[in-house]
Amino acid sequence: MATSNASKQRQRLIVAMTGATGSVYGMRILEALRATGRWETHLVVSEAGMLNLWQEFRLARKDINALADVVHNVRDVGASIASGSFVTAGMVIAPCSMKTLAAVAHAFADNLITRAADVVLKERRRLVLITRETPLNLAHLRNMVAVTEMGGIIFPPVPAFYSHAQSIDDLVNHTVGRVLDLFGIEHDRVRRWEGIASAAESRDP
Repeated sequence: MATSNASKQRQRLIVAMTGATGSVYGMRILEALRATGRWETHLVVSEAGMLNLWQEFRLARKDINALADVVHNVRDVGASIASGSFVTAGMVIAPCSMKTLAAVAHAFADNLITRAADVVLKERRRLVLITRETPLNLAHLRNMVAVTEMGGIIFPPVPAFYSHAQSIDDLVNHTVGRVLDLFGIEHDRVRRWEGIASAAESRDP
């Protein structure tokens, strides 16, 4: 059964976290959405996702749940987000394991995360997968192509060095900001590209 921390009607976004390294991306997305005050977040975390949260940040389920407005059990395939009639702006899986990618690519809706992703695709809503694996084998690449052909967006968290990041947090925030851009969510987490500096500005002293 879902638990709710908010009742005010706002735009909804589904945030899922699965068993790949990079749980910080899901955490930062939840924090950014809460900061806007205009989005209702629906969180689903797999069992492997919880293992990562503990391994990487020593966070328990209650800690990550506190960042969301509505929390769903990954095994609850009868939850609201399992139906296309429950309107959302879409879904982001952050991080997205190769197992979850494969399930989404082949419409294998074996839990609430993959069912919700299937719903988002069939309703032609935005699905963003922050895929975490390297190097990639041929099955990974073909699954990414399949999801892209269905309308999903594959978004590996590749660092942007032009932003002159000074910390890991800067790199994470850049990725999170670019993901928020895909949903039209206003934020100040990205140093926007404004073109290459003029020759005079970029010349060595």
